[in-house]
Amino acid sequence: MPEEVRAFAPGRVNLIGEHTDYNQGLALPFATTEGVRVSARALGEARIEVSALDLGEHDEFALDNPGPAEGWRAFVHGAVGELAGVGQQLCGASLSFTGTVPQGGGLSSSAALEVSLCLALIALAGGRVDDRIALARLCSRIENEWVGAQTGLLDQLASLCGERDHAVRIDFRSLEVEQLPLELGGHRLVTLDSGEQHSHAGSGYNQRRAECEAACRELGVSSLREASLDDARGLPEPLDRRVRHVITENRRVDETVEALHRRDLAAVGELLDASHASQRDDYDVSTPAVEEAVKALRSAGAIGARLMGGGFGGYVLGLLPPESEPPSGSVEVAPGPGAHLL
Repeated sequence: MPEEVRAFAPGRVNLIGEHTDYNQGLALPFATTEGVRVSARALGEARIEVSALDLGEHDEFALDNPGPAEGWRAFVHGAVGELAGVGQQLCGASLSFTGTVPQGGGLSSSAALEVSLCLALIALAGGRVDDRIALARLCSRIENEWVGAQTGLLDQLASLCGERDHAVRIDFRSLEVEQLPLELGGHRLVTLDSGEQHSHAGSGYNQRRAECEAACRELGVSSLREASLDDARGLPEPLDRRVRHVITENRRVDETVEALHRRDLAAVGELLDASHASQRDDYDVSTPAVEEAVKALRSAGAIGARLMGGGFGGYVLGLLPPESEPPSGSVEVAPGPGAHLL
């Protein structure tokens, strides 16, 4: 077994397809060049030591008894607990991690941490990852059961399955993953911070998921992938609007794929705008700070801009033509490689 390993997992930008993953829908994310790096060194005893370098904080616990924890510690305890729970061999380790993905921005710093921790722990014990879909499911359980955020598989699959210069079309019903070249013809994708942080576990994210589950019960379906716009019209407020967003957002994902294939960037911009309007009006996850950030991108010439991530704050995404000057504070983003050992 190695004495020391290092792992990297990227955050993600979701081009389009929000709040569809936990509804067995469609999404089109890509892995970013920013992410979380974990260093793991073998210890001679059955315990875990971990340092969050960016926070100057430390934790340690017994390898065979991770127990519950809060904040960033919950991700580490959860990684150990879930890996042990599926029979993955683990060894005592001294871990440290640092990241370049902004927290609470909708760029998936949580998934980057989960994935990089798991890759490092598996590799340090001499193991390897052959099934990235299974690891994405495991990482999702960390977030659901240890952190308390009822997220879907979007972030984990994007981090694990991303490829440089490609977006990833994900079908969350079949878990089929399709690589799509992201050719923008001189246009640029930029993100802009709304200045308002969000937390999946602490925001209305879990409530939105519960509303979708309530709509499924009303309609007698197992997921909103089986629902129609006619079904949505018969539901009480706000369930009707929640279902309408999911159904129309799935359509927008495939329309975006088609627009990218024919290199129609104007159509992509229109779809980004439509996605934002749906999140704002039907899903109620925008905020005044987010709306100001979207307005700033449009004022800078963006041909499309939308809220990105779970909502209730975070970053917005804009598509700018070649001649436009991005607004102050914005950051250009491009697809990078998926999670890997360094």
